[in-house]
Order: sequence, then structure tokens, then C-alpha cells
Amino acid sequence: MISMLRKRLRHEEKGFTLIELLVVVIILGILTAIAIPSYLSFRGRAQDAANKANVRSIIPDIESYYADNNSYSGMTLALLQTTYDQALNLSQYALSGVGDTTYCVQSPDSGTSHVFMKNGPAAAIVGGSCP
Repeated sequence: MISMLRKRLRHEEKGFTLIELLVVVIILGILTAIAIPSYLSFRGRAQDAANKANVRSIIPDIESYYADNNSYSGMTLALLQTTYDQALNLSQYALSGVGDTTYCVQSPDSGTSHVFMKNGPAAAIVGGSCP
């Protein structure tokens, strides 16, 4: 193999053989076949983590509302944004089931995958949409 390269350099041959190009294409195909599923897995886990963090970040605002009003009634995302957290991005959340002692918040506000919710003050953050 090395002797062929030396021979090619001496005769100033330019370019690659078809076999060399095919080997490179095959190697790139193998690397791509390994990388794409890994990327999709990383992307899904990142979306899960971001949506869980979104739900976690709005809980203090919701609990502040409850502390001020002794009820969750009347709570809206717009009210939470204007009163407690001006940086709250309303497009990332959906709030439903608001009652005196209950609420359900989810992130993102729509979609079927990578959705997480908290259904009430004592509930854990779990996957799925609000009922």
C-alpha cells in the first residue's frame, strides 16, 4: 500500500481510485448510522429535561399565589406573569383544573410527546398531559 502511494507521488498521479472513494463513503455511512440514533436519543432526553424544568420553575409562582390568596381559584398564567414572574413564557405552559385546592400545570402547552405535568400541590412531576 505504501509503495503504491510512493509510486503515485513519483509519477505525480492525481486523484483517488474508485475503491478509495467507496471505502470513504462506506466509512461515512457507518458513522452516520451510529450517530443519528444517538442524536435522536439525546434530543428526546433534552426535551424531557427542559419540560420537567419548566414545570419545576413555575411551581414557586403558583405557591406564592396560593400563599397570598389562600386558594388557587382565579389563578391564570397571565396573572402569574404580571404579579409574580415577568419572565414567564406563557407559550410553554398550560394551566387547567384550577380550583380552591387544586390545579394542573403542564409543559409544553400542547403536543403528544415529551409532555410533563404536576397535578396539584402534593403531586409529583410526571409524564403526560393534564386530565
